Amino acid sequence: MSNSTKYVFVTGGVTSSLGKGIISASLAKLLQARGYTTTIQKLDPYINIDPGTLNPYEHGECYVTDDGAETDLDLGHYERFLNVPTSQANNVTTGRIYQSVIEKERRGDYLGKTVQVIPHITDEIKERIQAVAKNGQFDIVITEIGGTVGDIESLPYVEAVRQMLWEYENDCIVVHLTLVPYLSAAGELKTKPTQHSVKQLLELGVQPDVLCCRTEHELDLGLRKKIAKFCNVSVNAVIEARDAASIYDVPVLMQAEELDTVVLEKLGLSKKQSPKLDNWKAFLERLKNPKHTVKIGLIGKYVELKDAYKSISEAFIHAGVSNETKVELSWIHSETLDPENIATELSGLDGILVAPGFGSRGIDGKIEAVRFARENNIPFLGICLGMQIAVIEFARNVLGLSDAHSTEMSENTNAPVISMMEEQKRISNMGGTMRLGAYKCELKPNSNTAKAYQNNNISERHRHRYEFNNQYLSDFEAKGMVAAGRNPETGLVEVVEIPTHPWFVGVQFHPEYKSTVDAPHPLFVAFVKAALKNKKH
Repeated sequence: MSNSTKYVFVTGGVTSSLGKGIISASLAKLLQARGYTTTIQKLDPYINIDPGTLNPYEHGECYVTDDGAETDLDLGHYERFLNVPTSQANNVTTGRIYQSVIEKERRGDYLGKTVQVIPHITDEIKERIQAVAKNGQFDIVITEIGGTVGDIESLPYVEAVRQMLWEYENDCIVVHLTLVPYLSAAGELKTKPTQHSVKQLLELGVQPDVLCCRTEHELDLGLRKKIAKFCNVSVNAVIEARDAASIYDVPVLMQAEELDTVVLEKLGLSKKQSPKLDNWKAFLERLKNPKHTVKIGLIGKYVELKDAYKSISEAFIHAGVSNETKVELSWIHSETLDPENIATELSGLDGILVAPGFGSRGIDGKIEAVRFARENNIPFLGICLGMQIAVIEFARNVLGLSDAHSTEMSENTNAPVISMMEEQKRISNMGGTMRLGAYKCELKPNSNTAKAYQNNNISERHRHRYEFNNQYLSDFEAKGMVAAGRNPETGLVEVVEIPTHPWFVGVQFHPEYKSTVDAPHPLFVAFVKAALKNKKH
C-alpha cells in the first residue's frame, strides 16, 4: 500500500437507499475542490460478476465505463460529480472476488493451503481496494460498501475494513451513514436506530470516525451531543444530511456541515485551500431558475422504475441547465402505445426520446412512437435500441419492407435490417457477445450530430449485441435516412439521421454515460435546443 494514499470507507446502517453514493460523490467533490486527487470505488456484496446480466428492476441501470466494465449505477454519480472517468477497478463485486480466489486456488497459488474467508477473501478485497489507488496516483480513495451493516453478504467487506484500519491506522477512516427517523406521533427525531447501527458496527470491530445522519428535520446540538456520546464520535463529526431538493445540492450542504474539514482532520491532512465551488453553484443557480420549459417524452419499458434510466434523466438535467431550460420528462410506457392512441398519448410533447433496452417487450409501441416523431417533425433522439427501432420503423413504413425487424426479436425475418455480426454469433456466453466500452466514430460533416459535437471524430461508450445491417445501407440512403456516423475500423453504422427532418438522430452508443455537471453532453444539449425551437414554432 502506498503510504501517500489515504482511504475513506463509507458504510451504511439501518436501511439501504440512504444515499451512500451521493454522500461519497459529494465528499469527493469537496476534497477535489480543495486540490486533492480523489477517486471513488463501489464494493457490491452481490454474487453476480457484474450488473450486466441483472434485470433493471433488480438493480436499476447498468452503467458502462470507457474500458467496457458493466458497473453499478453509483459509478454514474461519481463521474457526473467529479468529471473524472472511472474504470473496471472502481466497481468490485463478491462474484468477482470469489471468482479470482477460486482461479488462484485452481492454479495452485496458495500452495495447498486451505482457502478461507480470512485471510484469502479478505486479502483479495484489500488488494482491490488498494489497486484503485494506482501507485499513489490518487491522494484519497473513497470506498463505498454496498448494502447495510449486518447483512451477511457484506461481512467480509467490513472485516477487510477492520484489518485495514488496524494495519494502516493513520491512513484510514470510516464514515457511517445512518437514519435518524422522525416519528410524527411523538413529534420528535429518534436516535436509537443510529445507536444500534453503530453498536452493530462495533461488534464487528469497526468504530466509525464520522456519522452522517439522514434526516428530514434539523439535528439540533442536543441531539448531536447525544449521538456523539452514545457512538464514541466527536460532536463536530456528527453530520446532518438533510433531505435535499436535488442531489446536486448535497455537496453544498455537506460543505456547510464541514464534512470535508472533519475528514481531512481525521486523516491528518492539511485543508489546503477552501473549496471553490463557483461553477457548481452557478449550475445550481441556473437549475433552480430556468427561463424556459420543454416537455420531452421518454418512451421505454421500465418507466415505472426511474433508476433504470438514471443517466438519461441526469443528462437531461445537465443539458437543460445548459439551455437555461427545465426539462419536464413525461415517462411513457411503450407497452401502452398503439396506432389508435398514439396521437393522444404523445400530444403536447416538444421532443421524443426512445430509450435503450433488451428484448421484445414493448417494441411495437416504440415503433409507433418513432413513426409519430418522424411524420410530425418532432425532434427525436433514439439511443441504442432506440436507434435500431428508428431503423426498423423507417424500413417498414418508408422502404416498404413490412417484415423488417431485428434478428434479436425475430430470428427468421425476411428483412433483417438489424442483425448480429458474424464474429459475435460464435460466442455462447451471454456477457461475451456484447460490444462494450468506448469506440471511435467518424461523423459526417455538417450532420446534426457533427454540429452538436463541433467535431467529426468522437469516442462514445457502447453496450449492445446487434448492429445496423450494412447490406441495406444504400436502400436507406436512397430514401432519405443517412449514416451520419460510422466506426472507422469496422464501417459499422453508429449514427442515423433524416436530413429533411428538423432534428432526427439515432445513435447506437450511449451518450448519457458521459454527461457530467461540468461537461453536459453535446447531443443532449442539441436535442433540448431542438425541442425548445420546436416548442416556439
